[in-house]
Amino acid sequence: MGLRSRRWALSALLLGASAWAQAQTLTVSAAASLGDAMKALVPRFEAQHPGVSVRLNLAASGVLLQQLAAGAPVDVLATADEETLDRATAQRLIDPATRRVLATNTLVLVAPAGSHLTGLDALTGPGVKRIALGKPGSVPAGRYAQQALEARGQWAALQPKLVPADHVRQVLDYVARGEVEAGFVYATDAASTAGKVRVVATVGGHAPIRHPVAVASATGQHALARAFVQFLASPAAQALLRQQGFGAP
Repeated sequence: MGLRSRRWALSALLLGASAWAQAQTLTVSAAASLGDAMKALVPRFEAQHPGVSVRLNLAASGVLLQQLAAGAPVDVLATADEETLDRATAQRLIDPATRRVLATNTLVLVAPAGSHLTGLDALTGPGVKRIALGKPGSVPAGRYAQQALEARGQWAALQPKLVPADHVRQVLDYVARGEVEAGFVYATDAASTAGKVRVVATVGGHAPIRHPVAVASATGQHALARAFVQFLASPAAQALLRQQGFGAP
C-alpha cells in the first residue's frame, strides 16, 4: 500500500471512529399514556441532535419504576403521575434537580361508540356488567379512577364488575372492541380513538393529573438526558402536546 493509500485508510478509520464516538442512544421510559406524544416528539429531538437515537420504552408507570429499580438502563423517566416519581425520588433513582411537569391531563369515562351509557351513576345499573380500569397499584389512571369512585361512594359496589388492565391503552382497547361496557382513560387517549369510543363523562374527585419527567440518576449521559427534558419544555414540544389534548404544566 502506497503512502497516499495509507493516509486515506487512516483518515477513513479516524472518521469512522469519530462517527462511532458521536453516535449515542438515549433510553426514555415513558408511561403508555404518553406514547403517541413521545413518538411524535422523538424525531424532532433527534433532528436537533445529529448522531443521537432515542429508544422509547413504554409501559405502565409502576412497571417503569420497577424496571428502573431493578437496574434497567434508563436515561429519562416520564410517568403519568407525581406519586410514582415521588417514589423514584425516595429511592434515589432520579435526579430531583431535573424534575419538572411535562403536561397535565383529564380523566374521562368512555364507552363503545354505539353505547347509550348516560354517566357515572349508570355504572351500578344492570346494563353495565364490565368496567375496565388500570390496576391501581401500578397504573396511575386506575388509581385516579379508584379515588374518584371512592369519593362517590361507588368503589365497593362496583368491585364485581371491574376488569383490571396492565395500562391505560389496554383499557382503551377493551372499550373500543366492545369487550367491556365502560372504562376509565385519559382524555388524550379517548381523543386518539375518535369514532370507536365516546366520552360519557369527565371524572372528578381525584388528585390532579400531572405527567412529570426527570433524568435517571444512573444515566451515563446526564447532559444529553437533561437536554431531552429541556426539549420537552420547549415551545415547539409544548405546542405539539397541546395539539394532542394535553393541558399546560
